Amino acid sequence: MEGSLKADLANATARSARLADRVRQLEERLSKALGEEIWQTSGLGPPTDITALNSRISQLEQRNVDLAHALEERQADLDAARAANRDLTHALNQKLCHISFPQMRAL
Repeated sequence: MEGSLKADLANATARSARLADRVRQLEERLSKALGEEIWQTSGLGPPTDITALNSRISQLEQRNVDLAHALEERQADLDAARAANRDLTHALNQKLCHISFPQMRAL
């Protein structure tokens, strides 16, 4: 019977050690999870979906480049239209200067 008690004691000691190890592991996981949650809640941690945000930043930066290029093209078109308008107005004014007053009434 003494051998049986020693075996029971050894088994109980081993089980106690395994349970203590498991409790330590669970405490570490809980501590990490709580720390992570507090870090996120406080605003000190990185956003939860940093990859999506980086992707969105890249999309917006590309859109900004595209819009800047489109604006440059529109500005060039506007400058060309203004130059054409200026030339046509100048040509019309030159033509009107060479027409006498009676001829202008006929127009």
